Formats: sequence, structure tokens, C-alpha cells
Amino acid sequence: MAITINNLNSMSLLNILNNTSAAQSTTLTQLSTGSRINSGKDDPAGLIAMRGLQTELVAVEAAISNNERTDAMLNVADKSLGEVADLVNEIKELAIASANDDALSASEIAANQSQVDEALSAIDRIIGTTQFNGQKLLDGSLGVDVSGVDTGDISDLKVSRRSDSALTVNVEVTAAAEQATKQIATTSATDDTALYIQGKDGGVVIDIAAGEDLSDVADKINASTAETGVTASASGGDLSITSSAYGSDAFVSVSVVDTESTDTSFASAHGARDEGVDATVTINGSSASVDGKEVYYTANGASFSFRLTDTLNEAAATSSFTISASGGATFQLGTRSDTRTTIGLDGLYSHQLGNFDTGYLNSLKGGEGNDLTTDPNTAAQIATAAADQLASAQGRLGGFLKFQVDTSLAQLTATQESYSAALSTVRDVDYAQATADLSRQNVLMQSAMSLLGMANQQSTQVLSLLS
Repeated sequence: MAITINNLNSMSLLNILNNTSAAQSTTLTQLSTGSRINSGKDDPAGLIAMRGLQTELVAVEAAISNNERTDAMLNVADKSLGEVADLVNEIKELAIASANDDALSASEIAANQSQVDEALSAIDRIIGTTQFNGQKLLDGSLGVDVSGVDTGDISDLKVSRRSDSALTVNVEVTAAAEQATKQIATTSATDDTALYIQGKDGGVVIDIAAGEDLSDVADKINASTAETGVTASASGGDLSITSSAYGSDAFVSVSVVDTESTDTSFASAHGARDEGVDATVTINGSSASVDGKEVYYTANGASFSFRLTDTLNEAAATSSFTISASGGATFQLGTRSDTRTTIGLDGLYSHQLGNFDTGYLNSLKGGEGNDLTTDPNTAAQIATAAADQLASAQGRLGGFLKFQVDTSLAQLTATQESYSAALSTVRDVDYAQATADLSRQNVLMQSAMSLLGMANQQSTQVLSLLS
């Protein structure tokens, strides 16, 4: 190679040195940030994939946060409902105890009534103050909006889910609900005997004295209505025993339990049993689930229940109402707009707990029509209906949490894990490979700089020739 003033070796080595320095700078950046892609030029296609995955991951993490907040909010409501249910059960216990008025003094019943009043006050306080982030949950402000309800036909309407568009509900009753009833034709007992009267809520033994009037027998049965769920009436020579509830779950059973008695007046009643009948109802042409007069329906994105009044509880009776596309508590469960869902949280104050036929819980307050000194049997039935209503409300809330919120959280968490793994594959630097590259680049830098010094001596060689 000729010796010239153009030091091509230096230029070549300088170029190599610059490239190695740039590579070393890139490796140091990757090692310090932990990311393989720090600018578009690092990996254009990888950058596009990385940005897309980051966007998806941000959406998933936001959805997880939404669901965790929803879970926390509805758990507040669930715990409050549990407390109210405990109070209602205590009220029922006090009512049943007070129905046994022969064993309690007036002061003891008054003390029970005082406890009921305190429990009712506590229920209304809990319902009115249960809130999350300033939003009341159980006072009815999160109920689904409805219109056109004829309260003479339909009572106790509860809408737990609604669709995104208004739904007109056409109700037709094709067969009426019936109570269980047993009519016993007899005269007064000729000898001491005993009957076992059983209903949906339990059974009691009724002792009957020889010659006791049927109206007195009916009074004894009615005194135990809170324990059995049946009532009785006497007319002429007939004793009618009827279930308080309607539907196939309701029944009346009568048995003679005093087998040593010579009385035959109630012999025809032994083994007598009758069951109620559920109403048959169609909604918008489809069959609805019915328990007695309680109607349950889920379709077209809506879920609701209501109770037939006596006016609507007859064949060929019809009614209608509209469930609006507004109201309720709406939650974003997923990452897209079509993953929003709504649950209705109806008001559960004491004047709303119970049902239209039996009465509502606030009527158990002292001085009201169903307080413990006036009608403890009805008070116990109202408390039972209130407990059933609370159980249904808490069950619907629990179902929403389990099958909507929890499943969404599980799916989103799995998706977050998958996106994070994919993002790591595209973006993250391999530290083992990068540190090996850095060591190689350091050796190249040092050797290039050493060789560049040697190459720069070429100019000195040129001057020595001229001298």
C-alpha cells in the first residue's frame, strides 16, 4: 500500500469507532431503561406492536380498577342488607313470642313492642345512611324508572335489571292463584281430642275439649297463625282452615293426634290435606315464573318481579306498564362501551318491606294497626314477608357480584397477565444478551482506539521521508 497524506486507515478506523460508540450508546440506553425499544429506529414494527399492547393494557387496568370499585360499593350494600335482615328476624321472634299472649303479661308485651320500635328505627337509619362515595345505595335513588303501573293491578314491583331501551310489559293472567283450604263438616267435639294443624310455616297441636264450640277451635288455630301460616273460621257446622299464602308451596294438613279419644266428630278430618295453586301468567306472550301471586320474569335484558293484586288475580285479567331505559346503578365491567350493565337497587325502608296483601313492616310500630298488642300474628307474617324480600334483594345483589363483577375481574386479570407477557416479549431487553454485547463493544472500542493511534503515526512517517 502506498504511503500518502490521505490516511485511509485512520478514516476507516474512525468510522468503525463511531459505529461501535453508537452501538454501545444504544446498549447502555437499553440496559438503563430495561426496554429494547426506546425510539422508532430501534424496531419500527416492534414499536407499533408495543404501542398497541400498551393501549390495550391501559384499558384493561382501568377496567380492573372499575370492577374493584364496583365490588367495594356493592359489598357495602350487601353488608347493610345483612344487618337489616338480622333486625327483621329479631322483630319476627318478638312477634311470635307476643302471639303467646296467655303466657306474657301486658308489660312484657309492651317491652317487646318497645324493642320492635327501636329495631324499625334502626332499619330506617341503616337504609337511609348506607352510602358509597356520597351516593346513597338503598334508599331507592338507584331504582330503575318505571311508568304506567296500575297499582290496583300490580303491587311491589321490583326491577333488578333493565335494557338500554324502554320495554313495554304486557301482563295476562290465564289462571288465578289459589290458597290451600280444607273444610271440615263437623259439630262440637263429643270427647276431649287433639288436632295437629300444619301449614307452610310449621305445625301445632290444638287441644279441643268435649263440647267446645267450633268458633273457639278456630280461635285457637288463629292464635298460632304465626307458627303455622294458616287461619281458620267457623260457620254453621263447618270449620274452614286456609293457608295465609297462595301457591303450590302453601298447604293445609289436619290430623287427629289423640288416638285414645272416643270422639269421632273430627274423624273425617284425619289425614286431610290441600295445596294451593300458582297463578299462570304470560308476559309479552311468554310464560313467567310464578310463586303463588308473585311473578318473576327475565328476558330482553330486563329482570323484574311483582305481585298480583286480587283485582288482577283472575283468569283473562290483563295489565301493562313500561320499564324505562333510565335509572338504576350502571357499571362499566369491561373495556368496551357495550360492557356496561345496570342493576336496580330499590328502596328498602320499613314502609317498603313486606307486601301489599299482608302489610308492611312500618305497620308494626306502636299504635299502628299491626303492633304486637293489636295483632302479633299478622306482625309475624309481615316480618316473614319482609325477611323473604330482603333475602331476595341480597340474593340478586350477590348474583350480580358473583356472575358479573367477579367473573369480569377474573377475565380481566387473566387478560392483563397475557398482555403484560406479550408486551414484555416485544419491549423488554434481554439483560444477558445486552451485557454480553456491551462487553464485546467495550473490547472493540479499546482495540479501535489503540489501532487509530497507530494509524495516526503514518503522517509522521511522511515527514521523515521529506527530511
